[in-house]
Amino acid sequence: MTKDVRREEERKAEERRVKKLAEEVTADFLERRQERKSLESGWLLNMNFMSGNQYCDVSPYGGVAEEDKAFYWQSRRVFNHIAPTVDSRLTKLARLTPTLRVRAFSDEDGDLKAAKLATGVLNYVQEKIGLSGVIARANLWSETCGSVFYKVTWDEKGGRQIAVDENGSPVYEGEVAVSVVPPFEIFPDRLSAENLDEMQSVIHAQVVGVDYVWERFGVEVEGKTVDELSVCAYSEPAAGKALRNAGFARSPRKNSVILLERYTRPTANCPDGKLEIVAGGKLLYEGPLPYENAEKNVRGIPFVKQDCMRIAGAFFGVSVVDRMIPVQRAYNAVRNRKHEFLNRLSMGVMAVEDGSVDVDELAEEGFAPGKILVYRQGSKAPEALDFGAFPSEFAKEEEWLEKEFSLISGVSDLSQNSTVAQVTSATGLQLLLSQDDARLASTVDSLTRAAREIGRQALRLYRQFAGSARLMTLTGEDKRTQLYYFNASELETNDIQFESDEVVSPEERRETVLRLYEAGLLTDEDGKVNASARARILDAFGFGSVENTKDVTALHIARAGEENLAMKSGDCAVAEYDDHDAHLLEHTRFLLSAGYDGGRGGVWEKRIVAHMREHRKELNAGRS
Repeated sequence: MTKDVRREEERKAEERRVKKLAEEVTADFLERRQERKSLESGWLLNMNFMSGNQYCDVSPYGGVAEEDKAFYWQSRRVFNHIAPTVDSRLTKLARLTPTLRVRAFSDEDGDLKAAKLATGVLNYVQEKIGLSGVIARANLWSETCGSVFYKVTWDEKGGRQIAVDENGSPVYEGEVAVSVVPPFEIFPDRLSAENLDEMQSVIHAQVVGVDYVWERFGVEVEGKTVDELSVCAYSEPAAGKALRNAGFARSPRKNSVILLERYTRPTANCPDGKLEIVAGGKLLYEGPLPYENAEKNVRGIPFVKQDCMRIAGAFFGVSVVDRMIPVQRAYNAVRNRKHEFLNRLSMGVMAVEDGSVDVDELAEEGFAPGKILVYRQGSKAPEALDFGAFPSEFAKEEEWLEKEFSLISGVSDLSQNSTVAQVTSATGLQLLLSQDDARLASTVDSLTRAAREIGRQALRLYRQFAGSARLMTLTGEDKRTQLYYFNASELETNDIQFESDEVVSPEERRETVLRLYEAGLLTDEDGKVNASARARILDAFGFGSVENTKDVTALHIARAGEENLAMKSGDCAVAEYDDHDAHLLEHTRFLLSAGYDGGRGGVWEKRIVAHMREHRKELNAGRS
């Protein structure tokens, strides 16, 4: 057998293997989609109720079907309480979104520096990618469908341009990218597992254009017209119509395909895991998992899950909309029957003797004011039927159903319409607000865990890809930004510990500061607030910029912080225009803080103490 023949046989064998693998990934996706189709019907129903299309239900054959009227005259208006209730929950979740700050693993100098660097990098990432907006989008999906996913990846075309390759194309330093993935696009290998850590493989299916496939993988695939969420088992035609009615799906996309990404965790036989990408029946990529985003620099799946409410033995969570749908159906029925009854009372239902009047004319024109009604002589005059007084049960049932919305959703009247009865004191109102926030504790806990996992994966990606001299704009404790070069190896990601501060709203934080001030804990011996404390109080209230523009105290504090670092390598002279009180407080705070690692009695400490002695001399001279 010649070499050419052997090569041709090897090429054909490779083509058969690649084709078989593409077919296996596609078949795996179709099987997982079939297992999950009952969940998709519930998600579609929730989306319809959220948007106000509430006269529909899950079809016995799957998907969402419209409901017909029982009678042609029946009123079927929608009185949507689900949407404003979810809006109130989203508003509260936006206020309770955690801030990512890394805590040092120990008191050692290396751990303190690594924690400070990691916190600065996370602040940069949150600002660069607009993490608050990403989380807000994810919260909407979570509250509607019960679960949502974040995809944390490395964008090679992000950041600054640092070079040009041999082909003349620009080379960028890269950035972390976080995108929101709806639950429709995630297909786990087991629906009974409760966390992503228990999954061996996950398929991410999304609709992309054929141009995207060509630009990214250099493979031509045949496109077709598909719906935005055609990955659903009921994508055509029922789900597509239901999605458009719900307002979540756009018009069908032309020349598109379903892109399948199957992520498989590392095993003993495959220590780096596997990533297989298929579209249009063709294998686009096959290789190890791209990111070392798990603990101990192990390659893992780049997804983070967030739930609205968890249920035992299920991968996908449940939504608050699921629980409110029966109440919403009953509420719509009560309000519509109430309006029908009022219409009967106001318009009247006439009883006429057969042949006594022109029924067609009466039905067409009704009883207009001043109308002359002519009826046959000798017959009984038409009369309106008496339906009695308006039943009080309508008002009672309506009031009870409105309370049901509050009970099920965890959103009280105080949060939704700013009304509360029999509570007039500020302390009582604050207690009610705290109790209202506590009802969202499980949802906030899931949001906090997801945000921290995003932070962990982001730091691990920077450690993997940032290189030896990454330039980044970081913000220090004094709110001043500075350009900072760091080495990726300085990011210690194996012992990341986030600060476990209780997530509180800005209002609660301001109330705490006011209580501390009233208790005298923020004043000095003379009962006055010094300049340093005033700057920090204004910053806590969100008015740090006011302090910076109307008072130079913040500038003096920042300058003293720069002097603290400068005196590590040399002496700093005391300027005549220095605010000596502010400088002395900042120097003392630095010597007592965890960021100081000069050691007691060292050269660095002696320089700062000598510098403080000069400040005291100038201060005493000015007073005398």
